[in-house]
Amino acid sequence: MSGKKSRTKGHDFERKFAEYLRIYGYDALTSRSESRNLDNLGVDLVDNTKFYFQLKAVEKLSPGYHEILKNMPTEKVPVVVHKRNNKGTIIAMKLEDFANMLLYKEDV
Repeated sequence: MSGKKSRTKGHDFERKFAEYLRIYGYDALTSRSESRNLDNLGVDLVDNTKFYFQLKAVEKLSPGYHEILKNMPTEKVPVVVHKRNNKGTIIAMKLEDFANMLLYKEDV
């Protein structure tokens, strides 16, 4: 896929995921339009959830989940949302963040 098509695919995925969060009552906007600083830190959505989202719409993810999560800010729970053609979308996060969600539902 060409660079321009890949970029467009990624931006489309960001907008669709923001729309998905809005369906559930969250005020989600792309960080490209709202916060250049967060966008530069690898955060793709600005919202009122307790998560920082890095969205990837690629077949082969590089760098991998571990590296992406390590480089994201930690004021909120960092999450990678990865969409692959004909494979669906998955969420990746650190085990300790997932455990906190299980233990302290209202805090995460």
